[in-house]
Amino acid sequence: MTAYDVIVLAGGAAKRLGGADKPGVRVGGRALLDRVLAACAGAALTVVVGGRRATARPVLWTREVPGGGGPLAALGAGLRLTTAERVLVLSADLPFLGAGTVDALLAAAGQPGREGALCTDPGGRDQPLVAAYRAEPLRRELALLATEYGGLAGLPLRLLTAELDLARVDAGPDAAFDCDTWGDIAAARARIREHGAVLDEWITSVKNELGIELDVDTGVLLDLARDAAHGVARPAAPLTTFLVGYAAARASAGAGPDEAAAAVTEAARKATALALRWEAEANAETKAETNAEADAETKPDAGREGTGTP
Repeated sequence: MTAYDVIVLAGGAAKRLGGADKPGVRVGGRALLDRVLAACAGAALTVVVGGRRATARPVLWTREVPGGGGPLAALGAGLRLTTAERVLVLSADLPFLGAGTVDALLAAAGQPGREGALCTDPGGRDQPLVAAYRAEPLRRELALLATEYGGLAGLPLRLLTAELDLARVDAGPDAAFDCDTWGDIAAARARIREHGAVLDEWITSVKNELGIELDVDTGVLLDLARDAAHGVARPAAPLTTFLVGYAAARASAGAGPDEAAAAVTEAARKATALALRWEAEANAETKAETNAEADAETKPDAGREGTGTP
């Protein structure tokens, strides 16, 4: 993938949130801004336009002039700090943006003759803050708008996108979902707790919280936890998975992510085999005890044997 820079717009008054610090609002235990930053972790340079705050990874901060000048002014401020040929432009309130959408935008923006690509939501509306632009035409159009209107402050984004040849990328129901109101925040929080999504969301959140960049087969670990709980004892499940992680870390010290993931798989295989052996022994003991009890019930009463009593 061609190198790219990213500009995240994290300013704005958030009036529909009562002036709350929207980029810092948490969904699934992570700030909205951190969720967006996780989706574009492959950027060569990340510029955030807005007030400084703690973030999950290093970024370069800047502010639009004048403050509160709107998205075009913020975009212009961020663009001055970038150098890559393609620039990803994102708002800071996209809880479900994923790396797949980022890759799709960058690929579409690289099509011959295109000057960029933006997402469209399920209603067919363009989302210019979920987009990738070629830097040269983006700089050109911003300069022309600044000259024509005497500056970029207060100008709507449609003035920019109307002048660029942009590809459209279907964002699906989630990628362009943004959080403008507390109702949106509530809906996002409820969605990540849905049965089909909660596990992936949780694992992603834990990895981001711990600074782990490792893709492992979670099914293997879940099977291990099940076998340890069933074949040994319920508390064995979390303790066993912890020990597997520790063993994998030792085995892959200094290695890359692929080797580390393989080490997790191998440690999980060994622990699973051990848990199954424990279960087999327990089942054998139970069967032996059952057979012994059955024999005792069918054997004649030793105290009456040979007495001739009917």
